[in-house]
Amino acid sequence: MEENLNLEELKKVQTECGKRVVERDFLPLDEVRFIGGMDLTFKDLKKNPTEALVSLVVVDRKTLKPVDFVVRRTKVEFPYVPTFLAFRELPALLEVYDEAKVKPQVYFVDGQGKMHPRRCGIASHFGVETGEITVGVAKSHLYGRFNPPCQRRGCFSFVKDPKTGSTLGAVVRTKDGVQPVFVSVGNKISLPSAIRLVLETSKYRIPEPTRLAHNLLQKERRKLGW
Repeated sequence: MEENLNLEELKKVQTECGKRVVERDFLPLDEVRFIGGMDLTFKDLKKNPTEALVSLVVVDRKTLKPVDFVVRRTKVEFPYVPTFLAFRELPALLEVYDEAKVKPQVYFVDGQGKMHPRRCGIASHFGVETGEITVGVAKSHLYGRFNPPCQRRGCFSFVKDPKTGSTLGAVVRTKDGVQPVFVSVGNKISLPSAIRLVLETSKYRIPEPTRLAHNLLQKERRKLGW
């Protein structure tokens, strides 16, 4: 239960994690060939404990086609607490991490990276924990102020911290006239490179790595009757 959690201690963990996030390119973009997309779905989002499905889909950057995938069914025992979702989701992501035969050079995680009150959403938590290059690609806004980008594909505007004015990420229009996505550094990549990779891999609203990871989970949900 939430009342049994020491949220102040968990805030400290997140703050320390945020300090370890590296916002520069560890790999030249022309060396990035395979991008992994990671996503989770819960049998009952608000219930605890509950079951979850987690997926990793590896996409070839040149073709935007999947070249490998992993999906696992697991149990989740950390409750649903807003802004603390990494503690609920990270163990599941680690179950599929490194299971794919084709190794991604960059991981897109369906969730926030630095665009978080304590600078460590699930994409950053995963990146700091594993040492991998990660990008947060979220479908909804969590934290920060921004002006909506123009309606054309490729338009973006920066998301700023309301307290300090520092840049946390960007709200990016990946397709003409559709809702934007929220892109932030997870770890070991610059924000301009993160935005570029997201736009390069987006045929629809959601970039192909995380879109295909999501679709795989929905297919598995139907099989299980969730």
